Amino acid sequence: MKHCWLPRLVLSALMLCALPSVAGEHGEGGSRLLLTPPNKAYKEECASCHMAYPPGLLMASGWQKMMGGLNKHFGSNASMDAATAKEITQFLTLHAADRATGRFQSKVAREGGRDAGVIRISETAWFVRKHDEVSPSVYKRKAIGSVANCMACHRGAERGDYDEHAVSIPR
Repeated sequence: MKHCWLPRLVLSALMLCALPSVAGEHGEGGSRLLLTPPNKAYKEECASCHMAYPPGLLMASGWQKMMGGLNKHFGSNASMDAATAKEITQFLTLHAADRATGRFQSKVAREGGRDAGVIRISETAWFVRKHDEVSPSVYKRKAIGSVANCMACHRGAERGDYDEHAVSIPR
């Protein structure tokens, strides 16, 4: 029996290279992607209340601090059982800006030298620089609500698309 493993191997490698990486770089048309790797516990626990923020937007120490204070999570009690909290903490820190290997996360980490322990994405050096032209009053608009509502202006945020050329700021 003849084995045709080489063509299958080459085809598989080509297919993998064609996909945007989980670390996230560019999607269709060169748009910037920062994908959130799949994690069932993160989706069930965290994304049930808000967008599943890409772990690469915070440093590992920030995620650890946040997960250690879930009983007072931005004014809410987001407590969960210890095993689930441990799993989510490991997931977030593994894919954090200073631990992930993607080019986008590297930029966040490079700028984040003073971000150790910061738990608000909107307070990171990278976020502040990227949003410095947005007046604080814009985030108070009814259609936006807060600086944490990425999806209001970045329509593709839930898909990991933060392309600044596709931003649409609601009036």
